[in-house]
Amino acid sequence: MHVLITGASGFVGTHLRRYLLAHTDWQITGTAFPDQPPAATNPRERWVALDARDDDAVHALLSDVRPGAIVHLAAQSHIPTAYEDPWGTLENNIRGQLNLLESCVKLEMQPRFLVIGSGEEYGRAAADELPLREEHPLRPENPYSVSKVAQDVLGYQYFISYGIPVLRTRPFNHVGPGQSARFVLPAFAQQVARIEAGRQEPVLRVGNLTPARDFTDVRDVVRAYHLLLLKGSPGEVYNICSGIPRTIQSLVDRLLSLARVPISVEIDPERYRPADVPIIYGSAEKLQRATGWTPQIPFEQTVRESLEEWRKRIKNDK
Repeated sequence: MHVLITGASGFVGTHLRRYLLAHTDWQITGTAFPDQPPAATNPRERWVALDARDDDAVHALLSDVRPGAIVHLAAQSHIPTAYEDPWGTLENNIRGQLNLLESCVKLEMQPRFLVIGSGEEYGRAAADELPLREEHPLRPENPYSVSKVAQDVLGYQYFISYGIPVLRTRPFNHVGPGQSARFVLPAFAQQVARIEAGRQEPVLRVGNLTPARDFTDVRDVVRAYHLLLLKGSPGEVYNICSGIPRTIQSLVDRLLSLARVPISVEIDPERYRPADVPIIYGSAEKLQRATGWTPQIPFEQTVRESLEEWRKRIKNDK
């Protein structure tokens, strides 16, 4: 099969490409934007520069590639950036997917189309509503999660209207090596590594530590994407999550237990969000029934490997 992966050079896209190259014989066309695509290092890979908001460019690419599957990862996924530029986030995330779906219709293509939503779509829930299941009401609380709800229902509409075999996903927080320091675990791991290297005073600056989130290793997430492309039911939506709520405080505690020097913690009000859901965690039972997927990488391993990665980065950053 030939799969098109948008945003293939990003955090999740990089892990997905590695997984598919190692575990399938699929051909991969990956898109990158705004930077130039990397050079292909595998004969089964091809790279294309693409701004998914450009409908003519999207149509031309799909006409050329005619993939059997599409994984649409390209998105603006940083929530603080979404607050700073709500329309930029909405336009980027909704229009890119719309262009892909419209091109499929015009080209009379029926690829298995993986829509990447988010556990953020659910918003806050009462204790008796947890863990969150796919039928739970959607109550988005920030521009990013609003954009993901739109992508979610847009995918369903194109399944109903045109029969495109859309598979919708709601991955909860996924973390692991290669993630940008704009996100919580690598942001803290970077600080710890800088402190150990003597490049920052021994103070870990944090925001709100009370929210609890459902963290899954990105390598488990991309394995779920592959399984859904193979076994998921078109039109359905699937949570991808560990089912375990972990406070941000527990993440900090784990990093401090791995630190090689004493570190104190300081609350930085600038790191607080305008709205922060107190606790969110999901159930992946539907995904497990459909594909047999379960998380395999322990959270402690993810934290340790993320910190090791930042130690190497800081050491090599002369």
